[in-house]
Amino acid sequence: MTAALLALSTLTSSVSAEGERAGDFDYYLLSLSWSPTWCALTGDARNSPQCDPAEDRGFVLHGLWPQYETGWPSFCRTPQRDPSRQQTAAMEDLTGAPGLAWYEWKKHGRCSGLSATDYFALERKAYESIEIPRVLANLDRDVRLPAKVVEQAFLEANPGLDADEITITCKSGRIQEARICLTKELEPRRCGADTIRDCSLSNALMEKVR
Repeated sequence: MTAALLALSTLTSSVSAEGERAGDFDYYLLSLSWSPTWCALTGDARNSPQCDPAEDRGFVLHGLWPQYETGWPSFCRTPQRDPSRQQTAAMEDLTGAPGLAWYEWKKHGRCSGLSATDYFALERKAYESIEIPRVLANLDRDVRLPAKVVEQAFLEANPGLDADEITITCKSGRIQEARICLTKELEPRRCGADTIRDCSLSNALMEKVR
């Protein structure tokens, strides 16, 4: 096997592996989902209460994901007990979608090495550490804009954040998520090589808050 193929094989296995040891990771990725995009692509078809216009959902918490410098662990082995239904339901004010906190715990939270109580508390602390740009939090009309403008709005609202510590993702021509890379102490840090790439769309759709 050539060196290039060997490197590709190593990268692929690190990205797709599951069942790793809890607590063994390099940093956290805070994922903030633009709710109108999720609703348009997924939530509306499910009749999700998150997509009710009365909810006024903009950026919601998708998750706090343990990451490697390249790739990420998932569905880790942990001695920690799974959360109760009451604990996961208590996160719905941030996640919007019923059941998301439970899924995120199974796939990502177990990999933190923390108890469910401490992990959910850390998610909440991470979410609250980032200022959602006011112009986006109160977006009252559909707009098309470069993804870079969304990133710049976050940088202006969070003076301690640098451009290589946040990435904006797109899906189906729409703004999808803002992803902020954080240390285990929740301080901003440079994103890993497979996370740092930004959406390059110049006219991404960003639907109004609903």
